[in-house]
Amino acid sequence: MPSVLIPMADYGHDPTEVAIPYSVFKAAGFTVDFATETGKTPECDRKMLKGITGTLLGADAKAKAAYADMAATSASFKSPKAWTDPAFSLDEYDLVMLPGGHDKGVRQVIDSKAIHDHLARFFPGTSRSTDGAKKTVAAICHGVQILALETAKIDTDLSASYKSIIHACATTALPSFMETSIYNTTRLFLGDYYKTYGACTPNVEDYVKCGLDNPEKQFSAGPGMLGGKMNEPFIVEDEGFRYVSGRFPPDAERLAERLQGLRKHVLS
Repeated sequence: MPSVLIPMADYGHDPTEVAIPYSVFKAAGFTVDFATETGKTPECDRKMLKGITGTLLGADAKAKAAYADMAATSASFKSPKAWTDPAFSLDEYDLVMLPGGHDKGVRQVIDSKAIHDHLARFFPGTSRSTDGAKKTVAAICHGVQILALETAKIDTDLSASYKSIIHACATTALPSFMETSIYNTTRLFLGDYYKTYGACTPNVEDYVKCGLDNPEKQFSAGPGMLGGKMNEPFIVEDEGFRYVSGRFPPDAERLAERLQGLRKHVLS
């Protein structure tokens, strides 16, 4: 059966974007491992699980239950691998799943040169044009930024483009209209929480587009705020690579289900 790796920061990932895919993968019989920088047990963003923010803005009951079950029963979640270990490699995995999250702690993954290097070596195996390793990569929300951002570009002017790991791929990520809207709505009581790199920094969409060959054609924001369809699940699957992306927590289950079908087809 397929083997999956979910890299995580020590703290801060969105619980829905971790636990819902995990539960889908486990139900399908996939082997799921986790990795953190030094092997520390990860913890998802408490603001999305508890208190008034957890109630009004956070994970729904299904995601909270899935997170509690994962944290209590997954041996790999409790004792993850260390991506900085010299022996660590992505080669043994069929699928790498990159969750997102707004808390500034997720920068531990986004900023990691080691993770970027591991993914740069792994990603060519997702090409549909070869009969090689037949790997798959998935990312959601800020997880796309891990693939789309060179570490050196994080605090610089994004006016000059560059080639990211997914430079040739169709993708989505957290759209600017969503990020700007939630930031403006919550900044009076949450400050710059919804801006992972701080107030006045570019949006996730800006970072992602900067590394694409043709951003206006390759990037899809999904349904807008009008018409009541914004929360309908939306994912993007690239035609040239086994790469699937989502925007935010409501997309997580559809993303995982598509990956379940894709991986079973690839390995059959």
